[in-house]
Amino acid sequence: MPTYLTPGVYVEEVQSGARPIEGVGTAVAAFVGFAENGPFHTPTLVTSWDQYTQQFGGFTEGAYLPLSVHGYFANGGGAAYIVRIGGQAEDASAPSVNGGRRGDKAAEPVALGGFLVAAKPGVTGVSVEVADADGENTPEDRFKVLVRQGDQVAETYEASTRKNVKGYLVNQARASKLIQVTEQQAAAQTRPAAQTLAVPDAPAAPAANGSGEVARLNPAEYVGDAAARTGFGGLETIDEITMVAVPDLMSAYQRGDIDAEGVRTVQLAVISHCEQMGDRVAVLDAPPGLGAQQVRTWRNDEAGYDSRYATLYYPWIRVFDPATGRNTTVPPSGHVAGVWARSDGERGVHKAPANEVIRGAVDLELRLSKGEQDLLNPIGVNCVRAFPGRGIRIWGARTLSSDPAWRYLNVRRLFNYLEESILLGTQWVVFEPNDDRLWSSIRRNVTSFLTEEWRRGALFGRTAEEAFYVKCDRDNNPQESIDQGRVICEIGVSPVKPAEFVVFRLAQFSDSTSLIDE
Repeated sequence: MPTYLTPGVYVEEVQSGARPIEGVGTAVAAFVGFAENGPFHTPTLVTSWDQYTQQFGGFTEGAYLPLSVHGYFANGGGAAYIVRIGGQAEDASAPSVNGGRRGDKAAEPVALGGFLVAAKPGVTGVSVEVADADGENTPEDRFKVLVRQGDQVAETYEASTRKNVKGYLVNQARASKLIQVTEQQAAAQTRPAAQTLAVPDAPAAPAANGSGEVARLNPAEYVGDAAARTGFGGLETIDEITMVAVPDLMSAYQRGDIDAEGVRTVQLAVISHCEQMGDRVAVLDAPPGLGAQQVRTWRNDEAGYDSRYATLYYPWIRVFDPATGRNTTVPPSGHVAGVWARSDGERGVHKAPANEVIRGAVDLELRLSKGEQDLLNPIGVNCVRAFPGRGIRIWGARTLSSDPAWRYLNVRRLFNYLEESILLGTQWVVFEPNDDRLWSSIRRNVTSFLTEEWRRGALFGRTAEEAFYVKCDRDNNPQESIDQGRVICEIGVSPVKPAEFVVFRLAQFSDSTSLIDE
C-alpha cells in the first residue's frame, strides 16, 4: 500500500482480477523438402508464395516442395516454416563461398577486386565485364558490371565498393539469376580494374530433381539433430507450428535415394516429433502408384502407425506444374494443410477439415469408388474424392489412432488449441499466493474462455454446464499439494464430433392406416 502524507485526492490503478485467455493460432505449417536455393536445414518463416520464391526459388522439376507450398498458400495457408534438405547434415554449419552451405554445389569463384564471383547452380557460359560508371566526375567507388551469357549482355549493374550505400555490389547481385557475389575474406573491397573475366560453369542444383548429380539422401537428414537445429530437430524450438508435412520424402523414394523401409523410418520420425511436442499433427502421404487394396495392405502391414497426432491422405492429386508446362501428380499433404488453415479461418478448429474443395487440383492419380473407400476409411486413410459437379474434395477426417476417443482429427486439433491457449494464458499464475483467491481467479478466467468457445460451437451441450466444467478448489488442492507448491486445476470438455455418417430413414404410410386406428 502506498503511504499518504499530504491531504488530497489520489488515483490508483489496480488489477480488476480478470485476465482473459486468448486463443492461439492453429494454422502454421512446417515443410521439409528440396528447393532450388536457400539455406540448408535452418527453419525459415515465409508468409506468402512471393516470400518463398525470394528465399528458395520457384518451381523446380522433380521437387514436390515448391508445388506443395504453392498449394498450401492457394488453399488458404497463411504462414509456413521451410526446412530445405539436400546438403550433408554434418556439413550444415560450414559456410561456402556462395553464401549457402557445403552441400550447395557451386562453381569455383573468380576474384574481382575484393569480391568473389561464381555462377549460380546450373548456369553456364557466363562472363563478367567491369567498365567505368556512366557520367562525369563519378565517385571513385563506382563502377559498372556487365554480366554476359554467351555473346549477349544479360544483366547490368551500377555498383559500388561501399557497404553502406544502396548500390553495394553484393546487394546488387542478389537479384541476379546468373551470378552470386560474396566478399573475399581478409581483403578490402577495392574498385576492380576494367577487365573481362570468364566465370566457371556451375553444376546443377543439388537434390532439386532426379536428373542432376546429387548425393544419396538417408533418413538421418530428415530426422536431423535437435542440438544442431537440423531436420525435424530444428522445428522443436518453434512453438507456433501446428502441422508438419514432408512432401519430398516421396520424391526421394521415387528417385531411389530412400527405400520403403526408409520411408517408414522418416514417417515414424515425423509422428514421434509431433507426439513429443504435443501441439502439432503430422500430415502424411501414401506412396505413389498404389491402388486402394495396395494402400490398405501398406497401411496395415508396412506402416502400422497408431497415433493420435498423425493423419494419412490418399490418393495423390494432379496439379499444373509451371516448371514443365504440364500437369503433374504430387503428394496431397501441402494442399491438405492449406485446407486445414482455410477451414480454421472460416469455421474454426473444431470443424472437421473435410468436405472441402482442394483448390488447384485438376484431377486425381486414381478416382476412388465408394466401395474402395469402404476399405480405407475404417483404418484411418482419409480419401480425396472427385464428385461430379462438386469438384475434388477431402472426404475423410480421421487420425491414425485406434482409440475411439481420438478418432477424429478435429477433436485432436481442438484439444491442441485449448491446451496451448490455457497454457499461455495462465502464465501469470506462477509464484502467486496459493490460496482460495488464486483458485477463484483461475476458475473465472478458464470458465470465461471455455464459455466463449462453447458459444462459437466448439463444445457440445445445450448449456455451458453441459459442455465443460472447471474445478480448482480445496478438494483437488489439499494442504499436501500446497506445501509442494502445486496448483491443480481439473478441466473437462465435451468436444463436438463430425457427422460422418448421415442417415435418413424413410417409411411409407397411408391415410387409411390412421383412419382405422381411430
